[in-house]
Amino acid sequence: MLGLLELFTLHPKQLNANDVRVVLGLGVTREAIRDAFYVAFLFNTYDRLADTLGWELPDHRYYAKAGQFLLKKGYL
Repeated sequence: MLGLLELFTLHPKQLNANDVRVVLGLGVTREAIRDAFYVAFLFNTYDRLADTLGWELPDHRYYAKAGQFLLKKGYL
């Protein structure tokens, strides 16, 4: 599956139906492949926007605090 997503991200013009068939043959469902493509597409879009616009990450302590909040309260 990761190889398929790498191809999708780095060489999308080379991606073809046989690449998807290989992953299907390994037991991955069409829905899982679709969902993985959606997530990869959005991640790639955000990553490219961040690089282009020079977005800065918050202080690393933010992530630890946010993670603890999510563990306690979950997503609201």
